[in-house]
Amino acid sequence: MAAAAPPVHGTEQTGARRRGVPAVRRAGWTAVALVALLLAVLLSLAVGARAVAPSAVVDALLRGGDSDDAEVVRQLRVPRTLIGLMVGAALAVAGTALQGITRNPIADPGILGISQGASVGVVLAIAFAGVHTLTGYVWYAFVGAGIASVAVYAIAAGGRGGATPVKLALGGAAVNALLVSVTTAVLTTNAAALDEFRFWQVGSIAGRDAEVARQVWPFLLVGMVLVGYVARGLDALALGDDMARGLGQNVAAVRVLGGLGATVLTGVGVAAAGPIAFVGLAVPHIARAAVGTDHRWVLPMAALLGPVMLLVSDVVGRVVFPPGEVPAGVTTALLGVPFLVALVRRKAVPA
Repeated sequence: MAAAAPPVHGTEQTGARRRGVPAVRRAGWTAVALVALLLAVLLSLAVGARAVAPSAVVDALLRGGDSDDAEVVRQLRVPRTLIGLMVGAALAVAGTALQGITRNPIADPGILGISQGASVGVVLAIAFAGVHTLTGYVWYAFVGAGIASVAVYAIAAGGRGGATPVKLALGGAAVNALLVSVTTAVLTTNAAALDEFRFWQVGSIAGRDAEVARQVWPFLLVGMVLVGYVARGLDALALGDDMARGLGQNVAAVRVLGGLGATVLTGVGVAAAGPIAFVGLAVPHIARAAVGTDHRWVLPMAALLGPVMLLVSDVVGRVVFPPGEVPAGVTTALLGVPFLVALVRRKAVPA
């Protein structure tokens, strides 16, 4: 007697089990991430050199309070928190996309020279265009990031095999080295530019106003849509280019659209807050450890966890040496390294 045919499963729950992470667990971790994000936002609004009670935060946001605390929350901390939300999500999702595109677990927004391209744009704006405001830096950073990513892809696409992960990584390393040299050459011959650039280069969400958020949010939306559109393609790329083609994916289109989305998101992050490191490297691994390797879950989880890491890092930087502040770009690595090391030691990071 012939064995009974195995049942056909087409549900999301079955797909989750195949990847070793039940859908219930994924939903649970997503709920935890949402709660963590809400707590991080509250901390960002309430904690600092001037402590503000949670009730005063609510009064400032919902009741139009006119106390000194309410003014501090509305004028200083709301824009800062909003920038932290946007930049954290942008860098984390960009890192997730780049790790999928390159099949490189240590890829981050700097691997293709994107962050350094934005830095060159800002340096040239300061040194030669007379731009000295954050709202002015935004556009030059976007242009620099875009040119760098196009250059890397053009280099990698030449020759046999097209833009393979290895060629993308090597092209990115070459372009990144070139851009570092350009930045160094300009800064070492222009003391005024060096003095101004060093404050932007360290990476921080302090001192940003709502105008910066208004300038970059459309690009954030476009980048998120592009990366989300290729989520299934990123899953297929993890199996190799040949397997991805066999599954009906256009490998080149997935890489172009995903890379374009990651470039836009990196431009958002770097333009608004400077080159903040480690968020784009660590958060994708933490997200995959929580919800598995399906990018339809990993990308939203990264978008939640990225702001948590950045906002908590920023809050820690405000209180560790009062009344001074340690920039968020410094504290992200200090807080993120232990999490990543713990995941590696537990072998929780997917291969």
